[in-house]
Amino acid sequence: MPESPRRPLPEATPEATPDAAPDVTPDVTPEAAPTAPPDPAPEAAPTAGPRGAPDAVPEPSPVPSSAPEAVPRAAPRFSVVVPAHGVAGRLALALDSVLAQSFRGRGGWPGAGRAAEAAGLAGAGGPVGIEVIPVCAGADTLDGTIAARYAHRDPRVKPVRSAPDAGLSGARNTGLAAATGDYVVFLDGDDTLAPGALAAVADRLDATGDVDLLFVGHERVHWWKGAQPGDPLGEQMAGAPEGVFAPDDAPWLSGTTLPAWSAVHRRAFLADHALAFPRGGYTDVGFGGLELLAADRIAVLRRVCVRHLLRRQGNLLRSPGAHHFDLLEQADLVLTRATAFSAGGAGAAPPQVSPARLHTLFAHLMAQILRTAAAAPELLPNDAPVRGGREFFDRAAELYRVHRPAGFAPPPGRLGVQHRLVAAGAYGTFAALREAHRQAWRAVRGARATAGRARRHVPLRNGAYRAALRRPIDENLAVYCSYWGRGYTCNPAAIHAAARRLAPHIRSVFLVTEEAAERMPDGVEYAVLDTPRAWELLARAKYLVNNANFANAVVKRPGTVHLQTQHGTPLKRMGIEQAEYPVVAAHSGSFGKLLTRVDRWDYNLSSNRHSTEVWEREFPADYEMLEYGYPRNDVYQHATAADVARIRRELGVREDRTAILYAPTHRDYRTAFRAQLDLDAFLAAAGEEFVVLLRAHYFYEADTDAADTAPGARGERRIIDVTGHPSAEELCLAADALVTDYSSIMFDYANLDRPIVVYADDWDVYRETRGVTFDITAFPPGPIARTGSELAGVFRDGSWADGHAAGLRERFRERFCTFDDGRAAERVVRRVLLGEPPEAIPAVVPLAARTPAPAARPAPPSLAAAPTAAPAAPPPPHPEKG
Repeated sequence: MPESPRRPLPEATPEATPDAAPDVTPDVTPEAAPTAPPDPAPEAAPTAGPRGAPDAVPEPSPVPSSAPEAVPRAAPRFSVVVPAHGVAGRLALALDSVLAQSFRGRGGWPGAGRAAEAAGLAGAGGPVGIEVIPVCAGADTLDGTIAARYAHRDPRVKPVRSAPDAGLSGARNTGLAAATGDYVVFLDGDDTLAPGALAAVADRLDATGDVDLLFVGHERVHWWKGAQPGDPLGEQMAGAPEGVFAPDDAPWLSGTTLPAWSAVHRRAFLADHALAFPRGGYTDVGFGGLELLAADRIAVLRRVCVRHLLRRQGNLLRSPGAHHFDLLEQADLVLTRATAFSAGGAGAAPPQVSPARLHTLFAHLMAQILRTAAAAPELLPNDAPVRGGREFFDRAAELYRVHRPAGFAPPPGRLGVQHRLVAAGAYGTFAALREAHRQAWRAVRGARATAGRARRHVPLRNGAYRAALRRPIDENLAVYCSYWGRGYTCNPAAIHAAARRLAPHIRSVFLVTEEAAERMPDGVEYAVLDTPRAWELLARAKYLVNNANFANAVVKRPGTVHLQTQHGTPLKRMGIEQAEYPVVAAHSGSFGKLLTRVDRWDYNLSSNRHSTEVWEREFPADYEMLEYGYPRNDVYQHATAADVARIRRELGVREDRTAILYAPTHRDYRTAFRAQLDLDAFLAAAGEEFVVLLRAHYFYEADTDAADTAPGARGERRIIDVTGHPSAEELCLAADALVTDYSSIMFDYANLDRPIVVYADDWDVYRETRGVTFDITAFPPGPIARTGSELAGVFRDGSWADGHAAGLRERFRERFCTFDDGRAAERVVRRVLLGEPPEAIPAVVPLAARTPAPAARPAPPSLAAAPTAAPAAPPPPHPEKG
């Protein structure tokens, strides 16, 4: 099977998209507020030529000056267009940062709310001084799902759709076509607006009057280190006038060096001049250059308004590919327009471009082109770097000869030498100087790396592994591990079982600890961790499957496939977001090593859209997300009443007793297990019919000492310690109800559609010390109890299983049981081990069409009434602290 495809890099700004853009189809989701206007579809983009020599970037097509309105109303002051494809993990943060803005003036606070209410437009989100236009890949994608949830709650959110292969330019143009505001803000889907940004922009516009373009400050925010020093806007605007000015008053500005999100754009101005984002890569270069050529009134707001994320995965402008040729096309487009304007052509609307501005524009564009030419060995097609570099250079030389302004003098220094070489078409000399510089840089880096290795002294951990790495990969070998070798459990075990049925040609070996080896099922081949045999298997396996992570010393060999199955839906914070919580971070080890392990993943498994969103944020890396469900949960759709009865007999649960599985989670602020609940007191108050199955977190397996012989009326056990039971899934099948606090078991158990009660006695402490992805008390799967007596009362009065509880559970299941339909393991095996394409994988069975295993003691009919309506859903989950 070929190596698994990687998830595309999120598009960055400036952006590069090598492929042609097809038609883009706006799509206001059905859940959006009914006041959203119809979305005009922009014209289809022409087809691109060969990847190595793309067609010329076409002139942008006109953008309508306004969109038709469903309800007459004043236009919003600002339309914020948010391209969301590829950055859905942070989309909620971006949308929240926009919707939290307020400002004075027309369409803003205060006073605008009354007009909005009169038109039926104001909602929970406030007045319509702002409209937010998330541009999503589709209604059923993660970004589309998030946008739809926001639109359902706030009429200012109006999602539209643009096909992913239309690129950033297509997404922005789709959003621009749907915009109705006076001014348009383009915000990347993983960036945020600073608090008070739009208020500051509105105040500045009140002071300046209408301007075509208002440049605003921004800061670069490193994905790990946070805000970076420096003021990118100030570096370019240091000499700009304080008031409104014309481009000729600041001839050092070209518009090609600042991205579109670093300015606020007057929408009527864009429409009057038919300005849109040119197709292809480096679209900000083309758009920014064309916009400044057409502008007449410009102003600057020297305040940070946008926080731009510097992504861990980098961006397309630093990745190799033929899309770098698009830079030449964008430069040609802008310089052609500038030359026409400088000659007084192309109509009378734009002012004539002065020689000084033309020289600046040419210098800025050539600086970017020469930087790309200098990096040709890394950036241009890997299969033929010399040919790619030569072709790029030759086309740059032709562009230089055609567009060099009269009287232009090359800059001093090395850049000036490059100007002269490209003007002369001297590729051989250019390449030789480039290589000499690269050799010198390699020598410096090599010396630093040698010094670092001398300090670290980190050898590979054993000779057997080193020797096995030199042997060929075994294309039919898969190695599995679960919970650091605790046994044959969880998602890896379910995938292993499915692989034996669907891919019998693949040899499957489980890695376990020496203690767990004694409990391995018959017929399952295994090896003990940290033995020479285990290391040899790890070195030679084609497929490596784990629900945690393999050791740091494991090498990701080219051609191998690593699958991360995860082991629960994340309520608590995970991955790099744990660094914000000192108690957790102190026990988490090196986050740098964590990310090194994450970089080995080819696939990451998700059981619901919430998980997908969180994993993308907490484990930032280049992998393919598999929204297939958790294989361990397949059993809930296949088990029978006979299976449930058998498990209960094995556990010692009487047929006339209602079994409650009590499964508390781990507390990072504790070092040993202590039950949060007095189980004896709970059972005495709840009633004689109940028994408790106590399942402590697996971190505490050696610490539990629960009394499993607490007598009932006839001497039976009423507290059964099942912490050491090998299968959490069997315990869930045996239980008629679940009581948990913040354990991810609630998301798995919800697949059974049986009652769940949340015992949240220390919620405030837990979320402050551990961190959570959403407020479980605002979106629970059932009733919430804060004390032991409240919990007992919930079971005594029957509210644990009444209609209200069923309504909460139904809403919870719709959100968190999305993909767990009983075929997750099959989907994983077919996609990962058999290499079937995504379109061949079985579709997910809808929630309403599933029939989970029946409970042994369903709630009495008097309690299990029809579900009652649950409260409105809270906003989409995003990182929260307290």
